[in-house]
Amino acid sequence: MASVIAPRTSYVTPTQGTYFGFQGCSGSNQKFTKFEASLEVRKSADLTLVCSTKWESLARVNNARNGGRRLSIGVARCQQQQQKVNVLANDAPEVDFICGGVLAKKVGATPERVAKDLEEWYQLGTQLAHFLKFDEDGLSEIEKTRIYHYYLPVFFWVRDQLEAHRSSFAPGAEIPPLVVGISAPQGCGKTTIVESLDYLFNATGRPAAAMSVDDVYLTAEGQDKLAAANPGNSLLELRGNAGSHDMQLGTETLKSLLKLTSDGSKALIPRYNKAARNGRGDRADPSKWTEVKGPLQVVLFEGWMLGFEAQNEEAVTAVNPELAVVNQNLKEYDEAWYKYINSWLIIQVGDTDWVYEWRLEAEVQMRAKGKGGMTDEEVADFVSRYIPAYKAYLPALYSKGPNNSTPANTLRLDIDQERNPIG
Repeated sequence: MASVIAPRTSYVTPTQGTYFGFQGCSGSNQKFTKFEASLEVRKSADLTLVCSTKWESLARVNNARNGGRRLSIGVARCQQQQQKVNVLANDAPEVDFICGGVLAKKVGATPERVAKDLEEWYQLGTQLAHFLKFDEDGLSEIEKTRIYHYYLPVFFWVRDQLEAHRSSFAPGAEIPPLVVGISAPQGCGKTTIVESLDYLFNATGRPAAAMSVDDVYLTAEGQDKLAAANPGNSLLELRGNAGSHDMQLGTETLKSLLKLTSDGSKALIPRYNKAARNGRGDRADPSKWTEVKGPLQVVLFEGWMLGFEAQNEEAVTAVNPELAVVNQNLKEYDEAWYKYINSWLIIQVGDTDWVYEWRLEAEVQMRAKGKGGMTDEEVADFVSRYIPAYKAYLPALYSKGPNNSTPANTLRLDIDQERNPIG
């Protein structure tokens, strides 16, 4: 029978009355019966169980004694699958490692706070590793950095924003969800951070839903009309820039999500089919839209140009004359969308040329898999329609932020070309 040594006291010291639940199985000769069990720690003990969502955690408690002794766990093979019980051990993240991350100070991850919540850091990290299809039992240094220096710090910061938001309402009041605006250039890993946050909030009992500015692009007919109304303007020939969104649909969607405060309430998030019309795209049929049920606590609203504000026309046309119409269109976004955003996450890049390189990298991988990605020339043409807006609007976004952003409701982070946080 295998035994697992309890972790070192530097990781966690549970207090009286702390419970750690797990599933187990009993029996012999590979015939097992599932049972539920829990271990109550009545005194200070160097002991913590964390069960991974990856496994159905089938094991049998052989012996458990408190008071500085040991916990033996029988690990069995049930239904021809190796099952595991994850225990905080020597490969678990330490307080110093977590607090050494570049975002720790920004998100309030002090040594005292991290030490207090270390079990939660480890448990959520293990679950997130599985969600991201990492090997949670053998994370690489890059994977550990992504989880403990990036995704989890951002999650805990947004959770603090949520708690402040909900505490601002009177007891018994209907509380609308917190809307988090996430602005990040294309290709920088925006989808991964949004999916990770969505997963973590739902996994911890705080219902969340995600929507993108891409979800509310104009229909094919609307896009064709926009292009026809702006002949020769390459920035409005295809979807992407300000003016190519259905502003009313975006507003109505945000409002409907904000009303999801009770059981039984429902709303739909539109979806967009980028593959339609040979890649020109079209809005998906309403039957393909995502239904969201209340009560909802968090809305993750993301977009490559979310938070862009209209600038002095002379300045933007100096970047590209075709931006004049785009700049005018941007004036509508503040009132239509941004005013509904409570908190901002702004992911900053050091060089907009990375967008081209990231896109090219993705298309090369698609071609290698036989999925027919764009050629290098097509990638250059595609990205060229976005670069002018980046050059015109990112400086103000990075220096000032959107009009309704404040130091208290905004988290800024810088990433490098490998998409790792650096500040």
